[in-house]
Amino acid sequence: MLAVVASAALVWTPVISAATTTKTAKKTAKKHASSRGGVPTYADSSEGDVTQYDDQVVREAAIEALGRYNGSVVAIDPNNGRVLSVVNQKLAFSPGFIPCSTIKTVIALAALEEGTVTQDSMIQVGRRRFMNLTEAMAHSNNAFFEELGRRMGFDTVIKYAQLLGLGEKAGYDIPEEQPGVLPSSPPEYGGVARMSSFGQGIQITPFELGSLVSAYANGGTMYYLQYPRTPQDIEEFQPRVKRQLQIEAQLPEIRDGMLAAVLYGTAQRSWDYEGDQPLGKTGSCSDSSSRIGWFVTYADQVHPRIVLVVLMRGHSHADQGPIAAGIAGHIYRRLREENYLSAENPAPNYSSESTGTSPNR
Repeated sequence: MLAVVASAALVWTPVISAATTTKTAKKTAKKHASSRGGVPTYADSSEGDVTQYDDQVVREAAIEALGRYNGSVVAIDPNNGRVLSVVNQKLAFSPGFIPCSTIKTVIALAALEEGTVTQDSMIQVGRRRFMNLTEAMAHSNNAFFEELGRRMGFDTVIKYAQLLGLGEKAGYDIPEEQPGVLPSSPPEYGGVARMSSFGQGIQITPFELGSLVSAYANGGTMYYLQYPRTPQDIEEFQPRVKRQLQIEAQLPEIRDGMLAAVLYGTAQRSWDYEGDQPLGKTGSCSDSSSRIGWFVTYADQVHPRIVLVVLMRGHSHADQGPIAAGIAGHIYRRLREENYLSAENPAPNYSSESTGTSPNR
């Protein structure tokens, strides 16, 4: 059982410059907002953000990668829980959204811990089709994870969701953050099966998702996320451990599935042929007001330096996980060009002198 120790195809088009991105986004956002009801696919996603103490290299890469899309990028250092940048803070600090297939990262760990599945288990997903966990993660197969949910049951699924930080704030002293939501009973439509395949009945925030994948990246330490936004906060920053998860034995199987998603599955657009090998999980579905696309990822299994959570909303077929993966891929390539993720490159200096002021754009 999981031990816990508490302690104190569509084409994605990159944009060359953030300035050009902003002008185009504003024009396109007005056009689509007027022609469609509800949440627009295109918007200026950085407008209104307070960015003085963000890591400016990461932030500029994220703004450029989002381009004209209505979305958010949250970047986290998995080694200490520091939030490096939040693009589209209004969206990121919302009460949360259905996790879509990113919930499979939780269900996979729960099933491995419970012995419901092993790396070699074959589960029937069609009349004459069987899959193992790696293939099911790579192709985001709903039938596979629905079966895992049925075998474990609602109470077990919720137990692991809670242990991995869902339904609670991921941050420490982040006033704007709101917790996601976990249901108290199986969803009326689809029950625990649908909850396990794409998160029916669950609401998750980018911070919750980034926190749990940071723990996967660093070997099991769940840090409180901290977003220092004053010179004093930056000067006095110290990591704070929220939970120590004894999950090392299960992580190779989880990572194999997230790696397969990038190599030949739903997240191929995130691949950087010249950079460190990324791992990730996509999610695509809809809520009552929009389509939703998620991608959560980290690069370099040996020395992970950054976790990215990309969230997209709108009414276009572009609002889906594979396109969000393409946005992350663009960020990785930009950071590689800046030598940001190099093992030889020292950890970024987060002092107030090293961070500039970015206009609201």
